[in-house]
Amino acid sequence: MQQICAKIRFFLMNNPKTLKKVLNIVLPFVLGGGILWWMYRDTDFRAMKETVLHQMNWGWMLFSLVFGVTAQMFRGIRWKQTLAPLGEHPRTMDCIHAVFISYASSLIIPRSGELSRCGVLAKYDGTSFLKALGTVVTERAIDSLLILAITLTVILSQLTIFNIFFDHTGLNLWDTLRGFTTMGYIVTALCAVITICFFWYAMKRFTFMTKLREMMDKVKDGVLSLRKVENKWLFACYTIAIWISYFFHYWITFRCFDFTEQLSFTVAIVSFIVGSLSVIVPTPNGAGPWHFAVKTILILYGVADVNAVTFVLIVHTIQTALVPLLGIYSWVALSTRKTKQLNN
Repeated sequence: MQQICAKIRFFLMNNPKTLKKVLNIVLPFVLGGGILWWMYRDTDFRAMKETVLHQMNWGWMLFSLVFGVTAQMFRGIRWKQTLAPLGEHPRTMDCIHAVFISYASSLIIPRSGELSRCGVLAKYDGTSFLKALGTVVTERAIDSLLILAITLTVILSQLTIFNIFFDHTGLNLWDTLRGFTTMGYIVTALCAVITICFFWYAMKRFTFMTKLREMMDKVKDGVLSLRKVENKWLFACYTIAIWISYFFHYWITFRCFDFTEQLSFTVAIVSFIVGSLSVIVPTPNGAGPWHFAVKTILILYGVADVNAVTFVLIVHTIQTALVPLLGIYSWVALSTRKTKQLNN
């Protein structure tokens, strides 16, 4: 065993690119697993099993999963709409299958979903991978702006709770900013400017950047495709439908437990926002950071510690289990299809 480990270590140390790929896969699991271990190290799992088998309302839980499916379906339909101005017209179900597979692949390699879903359309519909990637960037930007607007609204309306949350988690932006001196701000700004100027010079000057420029042009076409979307109101409706589905996917689970069913809409939206922001941390489906963030909010609103821990573990586990099931379904559905020649 020691010899095998030594050989693996020698191989990785002499293949830095492979080592980087391995770390990109392993570290998110280590981070998420470490947080989960810390949170649940003293948990009575027998009592939690009793809750799942005899105390949880499975009807509401299964109903919540419907909205987990609709959120991804709306995302696939909206994606088809953003591809149309680029002359790309994949099948609607292929777009949905690609989204299902992308979420499943992200469970294995965090943040790989964007690439995998573009690859699915390229393989089965001949869609340009780079143009599709550009539309994904556009989608992410729109979703980020929407969630940011909702977050700011919720924070302003629940400022006291968020101040307590930041104190509990050690996230205090003002303390961080106060730690910067005037020179610190100047140096940071200069570094940013120098980086941008160097990248611009490299794009213009070096011949080996030609292919990268061509690639970026196609990605830019995808990003700018939103301006040419035929029905922008429909695009907005799909976007709202996606996030309403995500919210209902989460909020309905409050009805599954007697210790959360009386919680207000305010608690649901605040914990939903905090949980959505926590998945920025690259762990599989937010495992670890999401548990910690939502548990903390529930406790701040009066839910007992043991109940909050039970809620986040059961809800996240069951809803995460839906993701690979949808991915497997789409993989099976597409496996009977002929592939098309890639169009990059």
